Amino acid sequence: MRNFLKKAAIKGGLEAISRFRLGRLFPHIGGRGLIFTLHHVRPKVPQTFEPNGHLEVTPEFLDMTIRQSLAEGLVPVRLEDLPQLLADPNDKRRFVAFTLDDGYRNNADHAAPVFRRHQVPYTIFVTSGFVRRTASLWWEVLALLTQRLPEFRLDIGAGVEAFSCRTHGDRVETFNAICRAVNSGLQDVISSRLEDLCAAHGIDTAGLVADQVMTEPELRTLADQDPLASFGGHTLTHPVLSRVDDQRLEQEIRQSMVDVAAMTGREVTTFAYPYGTRCAYDERAFAAAARSGARLAVTTRPGVLTAESLKQPMAINRVSLNGLYQKAHYIPALISGIPFKLKR
Repeated sequence: MRNFLKKAAIKGGLEAISRFRLGRLFPHIGGRGLIFTLHHVRPKVPQTFEPNGHLEVTPEFLDMTIRQSLAEGLVPVRLEDLPQLLADPNDKRRFVAFTLDDGYRNNADHAAPVFRRHQVPYTIFVTSGFVRRTASLWWEVLALLTQRLPEFRLDIGAGVEAFSCRTHGDRVETFNAICRAVNSGLQDVISSRLEDLCAAHGIDTAGLVADQVMTEPELRTLADQDPLASFGGHTLTHPVLSRVDDQRLEQEIRQSMVDVAAMTGREVTTFAYPYGTRCAYDERAFAAAARSGARLAVTTRPGVLTAESLKQPMAINRVSLNGLYQKAHYIPALISGIPFKLKR
């Protein structure tokens, strides 16, 4: 019920902003533009239960977003160029930057052609452990479990519990409960237990990362062949950085940037915090990103770009292109910045 009400409220807000063209009435709220966040970009394949549906948009919706951004007067720029552009007091333009998290193969197969069609630059934040097949896409593993099993038993920190997946509501409740446990700092333990549970029930998860994430040669090919592409760090194992100790925090950030530079042959000066929500990072992460050579680091905390953004270059806001809200008339509402003022 909580998820339903939240989605309804978001849709209602986007519809109202769009219908009454509030962005035209309050143009100053849109600031200096925005950075869009994407994950998967691929054709839609309907499923009965899509707990990760918010993480994917269609190529057509990406195309619409680019077209609408240009129509709204936004200038597409490289993410790494934003600090210099925003610092120029004589430059009054509004900008848009596109970013994609994790390093999925569909970014090259389906997103890159759309960006090339419009000659729009983009940045892919790469989790090097995914590329090297040493880290788990635990949320995809969990989705498989909730789709395949009517129920299962799992210890998520308070002893073994029974989790039902018999109805849609059961699946949502189970998925969210385990996500909360992961975010509390138990990602490594729970991820391993999810893999073991799949193995015990004959559910093959070995191909999940291999099927979805680019290999090192694929990354290098994209870097060599597409001058519009840039690459940033996104940790080694995609942890909740606020829950790891100082030593691991430093390694996750620094080594990922080193790895991505080696994989792509490109200088890496940007970083994205996994999950990116306020509880997923902290001041330690900001400092570690700066020490690791990042000139700009992004969260997924929603908000537009302003002159004030440069005061915290390690904590820049982004705006999610959420797969649950793929309507053309929602795009100007996002660009307006009004939804993020209302949320505060």
